Amino acid sequence: MALALCAQDARNIEMPHTDTHFTAPAYATLDAWKAQRAHLQKQVLSAAGLLPYPERCDLKPAIFGRLERNGYSIEKVLIQTLPGYYLGGNLYRPLGKPGKHPAILSPHGHWSYGRLEHQPAASVPARAINLARQGFVVFAYDMVGYNDTIQTPHAFGGPREQLWGFGPLGLQLWNSIRALDFVAGLPDVDAQRLGATGASGGATQVFLLTAVDDRIRAAVPVNMISSIMQGGSPCENAPGLRFDTFNVEFGRMIAPRPLLMISASGDWTRNNLKEEVPAVRQVYALHDAVAQLDSIQIDAPHNYNLASRNAMYPFFAKHLLGAANPETFQEKPVSVEGLADMLALHGRALPAGALTYAQLFAQWVASAQKQLQPSRERLALVFGLDSVSPVTSQTEGELTVLSRQSKSDRVTGIVTGARPRVIVVHPTGATEATRPAEPALLLTTFQTGRSKARRESPKKYHLTFNRSDDANRVQDIVTAIRYLHAESPTPQIELRCTETAAIWCTFAAAMSPVPVKLNAPLGAFRGTDQQYLDEFFVPGIQRAGGLSAALALLKR
Repeated sequence: MALALCAQDARNIEMPHTDTHFTAPAYATLDAWKAQRAHLQKQVLSAAGLLPYPERCDLKPAIFGRLERNGYSIEKVLIQTLPGYYLGGNLYRPLGKPGKHPAILSPHGHWSYGRLEHQPAASVPARAINLARQGFVVFAYDMVGYNDTIQTPHAFGGPREQLWGFGPLGLQLWNSIRALDFVAGLPDVDAQRLGATGASGGATQVFLLTAVDDRIRAAVPVNMISSIMQGGSPCENAPGLRFDTFNVEFGRMIAPRPLLMISASGDWTRNNLKEEVPAVRQVYALHDAVAQLDSIQIDAPHNYNLASRNAMYPFFAKHLLGAANPETFQEKPVSVEGLADMLALHGRALPAGALTYAQLFAQWVASAQKQLQPSRERLALVFGLDSVSPVTSQTEGELTVLSRQSKSDRVTGIVTGARPRVIVVHPTGATEATRPAEPALLLTTFQTGRSKARRESPKKYHLTFNRSDDANRVQDIVTAIRYLHAESPTPQIELRCTETAAIWCTFAAAMSPVPVKLNAPLGAFRGTDQQYLDEFFVPGIQRAGGLSAALALLKR
């Protein structure tokens, strides 16, 4: 008779994806939320390949091609965000308003003309010009692969790049962090009054940047904080980004800073007023900062249109300008410049020494290798490892089923003898052939042996939300270690593993919350990129230190 505990492994039947309808968890206390926020901040940076941050290079800002218009100026900008890699944009500044000004970062989203898109549904120049006239310095900058930022395509990277955390989401987030460095250092900017706004993919940049960088004091992400769609582009989806979370949680991370959630009736933010806004408000209430959260829904398709912009201007006027009558800040008509007068690379080459895609990736890898410092936390983040949830068990004869509470996973094993202190792991699962002489737990890990199960084909961006099979196998071994340790804390548990399972056990032992004795010959496995691709695929593993980090941790 099959044991009733988790009759099916939820990891085979509940595979969240970008169009899953998520439900935001409630937090009982502010401390509980702060702990979650701290974890999510590291998870975002880990998924982006930015944990730790790359070394900040000289921005070498080039600001040129100044145009002066009625109440504002526009300049072309190129800044170096990584050595040999350049981000393009336009800088809009107020004219006739002396002193230091608040500044707004303006990422653009997936419009055809990027930061130069000007049409009824969305106009980046209209919002930048009007904000500049109102007294803000505005930096409108490119997504990767758009306009002047052309050293990579917008969508790039495969499994090898994923091992090193190199992809559009991380490169864009780093560009946004460096864009913030740029505007904060301008002589006419008050670095204590910085904001950000963008729509669609630009909104994803806004809430991720604001989640990891507290220098943003007020934010307006437009039409992207949703429970029913999490983003459709590679620049919004990196492996590991949404392990056990989704965009509403990222929006909550802005609390208690001022946040305006603008939604549209005709896109995936249509439920904002009844679903997402109350969920975000719950965290603002824990901060006693509900007054800092505003929301409005525009009756329109997906947009950053005039009505949405006219909701944004008073918000920034109130929170960053300190205007006495912020409601009077509304959009005035604009004249848009020609593309040649706005593009930084029109009639101009990239600076000498600009890198090709292959050179940029090689530099990213070299930089990561220099930052190798063995860390259980960094490894655990790329694995999405859970070593906290209580482990429950059910036994019938020699068959044991383990499961983590609230995770509904199903890990099976055969227990031979009383009080086993040995865990045996083989790539084909638990069999009589793997039974040792002494009492042991013969473990069958995820999708091996009798645990192999039919499952729905993974959706696009599967690894953004779900652990890889190999990461799940490591989780199962750690779950088994915790189970035996709880049953009898002493003596030490031994992991006895062979063939490919030796790799799983090496990483499990390195991240185990309790010390274990490891008996797992690695054979020819040395942790090369190709070996990870062929034998043990976990995105981000090389960025977190890979095998060198695991072996160093085992020596401690």
